[in-house]
This record gives sequence, structure tokens and C-alpha cells, in this order.
Amino acid sequence: MARTRQAGTMGTSIFPCLFVILLTRCSPAGCTGGSDSASHSTTSTTEKPILLNNIADAEAFVSRAEVAVIGFFQVDPQSPEAEQFGLTAGQVPEVPFGLSSSAAVLSHYGVSANTVALFRTVDNDRRDLDMNNREVDAKKLVRFVRINELRLVTEYDPVVSNSVMQSSVEFNLLLLTDKMSPKHPERMRKFRAAAELYKGKILFILLDSNLKSNERVLSYFQLKKSQLPALAVFHTPDDEHDVLTVDEISIERVQDFCNRFLQKMQKKEDKSEEKPLNEEL
Repeated sequence: MARTRQAGTMGTSIFPCLFVILLTRCSPAGCTGGSDSASHSTTSTTEKPILLNNIADAEAFVSRAEVAVIGFFQVDPQSPEAEQFGLTAGQVPEVPFGLSSSAAVLSHYGVSANTVALFRTVDNDRRDLDMNNREVDAKKLVRFVRINELRLVTEYDPVVSNSVMQSSVEFNLLLLTDKMSPKHPERMRKFRAAAELYKGKILFILLDSNLKSNERVLSYFQLKKSQLPALAVFHTPDDEHDVLTVDEISIERVQDFCNRFLQKMQKKEDKSEEKPLNEEL
């Protein structure tokens, strides 16, 4: 039987609180972080960036992936900067890397200097890194990718917390569940399917309750392991949030929970807009 608890608002912001809780586990420099479906290995491989010779190729490259990285280089693709970019591609094999020195492509993306751009479809966002800085090497490029990647379902940890907090998407849905459970793969399949329906509207985040370091987050939401899996949805600007404990995850249940919360927040916004008008009358 599913049970819903409205947590309401709290005196401190949820995301900063969760950020502080998780940050105590380890620093971004010391964590690998990542999504549920991909292993974030830093072992160098023979992966090479794909050459993007025209605008159509570049746009298709970005649209095919949840997270895509393009190195825009005005100079010879064999330059030291491009070499470091190539090394990075080998260390992050699950993220597609493209490379372009086409004047038309650089102009299309508004690039006027050697730049590495990370594109993510989950919130239609882009992050740029200036490659003209001689201090930028493969190690720093890997960290840039790790900190800024967001996927349909992002596993929450200090490495990705910065991009989650800075995302333009104000609604976040947290799945608190045990990744070691034999039911986890099926839960994630349904959770990811639901995430597809809210792309650009709600960020879907996974938090592994099996980790002892995450027990403080369970406590924050007043949950016990015996109550999991559970969903927690919140609106970052005003800290409004609800918690739902469920027997099992289903696409329909996630949809219903999200829609009810979105409708509630819309009504709240409508009332706040009506209030000044009534006061004037």
C-alpha cells in the first residue's frame, strides 16, 4: 500500500541541506560519481573524438545523446589542447566526444576561441570551458565533464550536486531505493521511462539507500529503510516538497505523484498572483 506524506515547507532549503549532507561524504575531487547505467572509469582507452565537419553533423551528434561533449578548436586538431581533449575522451568512454575545427560549426555555436562545450538534453543546458588556458589538462577536463553531466536519471553525489543545484529545472524527483536489491533493475527501467515524460520539467535523481553515508538523507525525509522504496519531490525556490512511500515503482504511480505535485504548485502560484490584485481592489 502506498502512503503519502506531505512534508510541506521547512526553514532551510532542501537542496542546500542535501548538498551539505552529501558533501560530508567526500569532496568532488575525490569522488567519481555518475549515473546508474554507466561506470565512470578513468582508465585510458583508445576512444577517439568523432570529427564533425559541418553543422548538420554537429547537431545530430548532440541530439543523439543525453550528454555530449564537443571540442571546438580554431587551430590544428593535432594541437596540444586538442591532444588533451583526446586523452579525456579515452577516460570518459560512456560520454560521446566530438571534435570540430570547421569555421561554420564554430560560428553556429557562437565559439570564438578554443572551447570545450558540454551539452545535456535533460535540461537543454550547455556548459563551456575555455581551452586557451594552458593550465587546462585532461585531468581538469575529466572533472569538468563529471561535475556538469546530468542524465535522465542522475545518481546524486557531491560530484554532480553542483550541476543539479545550478540547473534551470526547479522541480526534482528523488528515488530513494536500495541498488543492491534484485528488484533495482526493473525499478530503474520504470523510473527512467517516467523521466522521459518529464524531460526539461523535472530532474529525476537516484539515491542509493544501501550506502551508510546516505542514512542522513533518509533521516532528513523522516524515512526508515523499511519504508523504501520512496519518492520525494520538491520545488527548490520555496522548499515545498512531498514524500511518497510505495510498495513498488510504476510509471503510472510516478506520473500521478508528479502531476499532483505540479498541479498543487500551479494552484499555489495562481493564488499568489491573485493576492496583489485583490489587495488593490
